[in-house]
Amino acid sequence: MITENGIVTDVNSSFAWIRTIRSGTCESCSSKDSCGTSHSNKKEMIVTVKNTLNVKKGDQVIIGLETKPLLVVTFLLYVFPVILLILGAFIGNGIAPSFGTNPSLLALVLGCLFFCAAFFIIRKKSAALSTRESYKPFLVRKKSTPTSGGCSLS
Repeated sequence: MITENGIVTDVNSSFAWIRTIRSGTCESCSSKDSCGTSHSNKKEMIVTVKNTLNVKKGDQVIIGLETKPLLVVTFLLYVFPVILLILGAFIGNGIAPSFGTNPSLLALVLGCLFFCAAFFIIRKKSAALSTRESYKPFLVRKKSTPTSGGCSLS
C-alpha cells in the first residue's frame, strides 16, 4: 500500500479534502498531471476521500492507495496497447497471403488498427474502473497530535 501524510482542509459528513505534498513517488510517475487529483502547484495536491474516520478540518491524517489497482492500471496503459499492436501485426502477416497483399503492409495496417482499438478499450474500461472503491484513495488513520510535554502541578 502507498501512503501519504496530509492535512484535512475541508470536510462534510461524506467526504474530506486532504492537502498533501507530492512525494518522490508522484514526481517519478508519468501520469502525475492526469491522475485525477487537483493541485494548485507542482508540490501540493488536494485529494478527495470518503470521510470514514470522522475527521475534522485541520486534522493530520494518513491516506492510502492499494498497489494492486495501480498495477492493473499500469498494465492497461502501457502493456495492453503493445500486446494488441503485436497481435495485429502477427494476424496481418498471417492472413496477407489469403488476400494476395504484401504481408508487411497488412501487418502494419492491422497492427495500427489493433493499437488504436486498445485505446478505445482502455477508455471504456477506465470509466468502469473509476467507480470502484479499490481504485480510490482512502483514509488510513488520524495521526495523533503531540501533547505539550510540560509538567502539571496539581
